Amino acid sequence: MSEKIETYVDNSEINEVMLILEELEDEQLAVQLLKELNDKTRALGVVLMNMDSSLSHDEWKKECDKAKKEVDLLVKKIKSL
Repeated sequence: MSEKIETYVDNSEINEVMLILEELEDEQLAVQLLKELNDKTRALGVVLMNMDSSLSHDEWKKECDKAKKEVDLLVKKIKSL
């Protein structure tokens, strides 16, 4: 399970998303989106660090891809604001 996978959100993208959220007029929406981003990136980290030996490499990769897609979709949503 040591295969390198592009599963992170780079710092420039995080900075861009944070700036969008900071400038958002609807503070409640900004807080909600920030919490959702935090939850999704945390979930991605948990999947990445999963050391469950009963999980095959393909299953692990599939879970990583799914979690990364959820992060990417939220980042895209925030960038579209």
